[in-house]
Amino acid sequence: MDTFLTVERVDYTFEDGPLSVLADVSLSIPAGSFVVLVGPSGVGKSTLLRLLAGLLRPSSGRITLTQQSTGNAIGIVFQRDNLMPWRTVTENVRLPLELQGRNGLAASRSVQAMIDLVGLAGFEQSYPAQLSGGMAQRVALARALVHQPTLLLLDEPFGALDALTRERMGQELLRIWQAMPVTVFMVTHSISEAVFLADEVLVMGGDPGNGRPAAITHRLPIQLLRPRRFEVQGTAEFLEYAAAIRAAIQQ
Repeated sequence: MDTFLTVERVDYTFEDGPLSVLADVSLSIPAGSFVVLVGPSGVGKSTLLRLLAGLLRPSSGRITLTQQSTGNAIGIVFQRDNLMPWRTVTENVRLPLELQGRNGLAASRSVQAMIDLVGLAGFEQSYPAQLSGGMAQRVALARALVHQPTLLLLDEPFGALDALTRERMGQELLRIWQAMPVTVFMVTHSISEAVFLADEVLVMGGDPGNGRPAAITHRLPIQLLRPRRFEVQGTAEFLEYAAAIRAAIQQ
């Protein structure tokens, strides 16, 4: 597959301190792939995701998206759904289109199609307070995808959910990804979630003393067949991948 996103020798330092968080981070992501980043808590995973999103600027180095990713390039989902409580499901999903000045019939059709895709048909007029945690994250996912981004960034999107809902949302995420032409970069603390979802798992680590500055230490391709069902997690191959990632994190 063609390279979609390239990170070249990126460093990032918090100016208050100063604190060096990332050093010499380099990676490339193929178009249409599902890449998951894991590593110890506080190592800088979310910082890298925010750099990819353009919410932070590298202290040095370069991040490049291919030309076809211009325009509606990026959608982001965080651990908290960040829905506007005074807006209905439809109104929350519509927000990115409104910010682009798209309010006509075509926009309404796009919103409804995305609500249908994430499995929330019938809840269009519900408010966030009326939704479960999993349903709220479906709304957040629909909002991130409604403007048809070419890159979807996910920062622990299911971390606040209970275990059973988290498993179900993982399967739903794969279904949605397979239905849309989008490249996914996801941060998670769950090794099993990473193996289940990813084409490739990246491991981030740093100095053994304090974990900083961090870099990508391992890249592990996941060659489990797709489509994947939850039962694959009980196979020897799946468990071998999980053990390899755990060993890489602990090095």
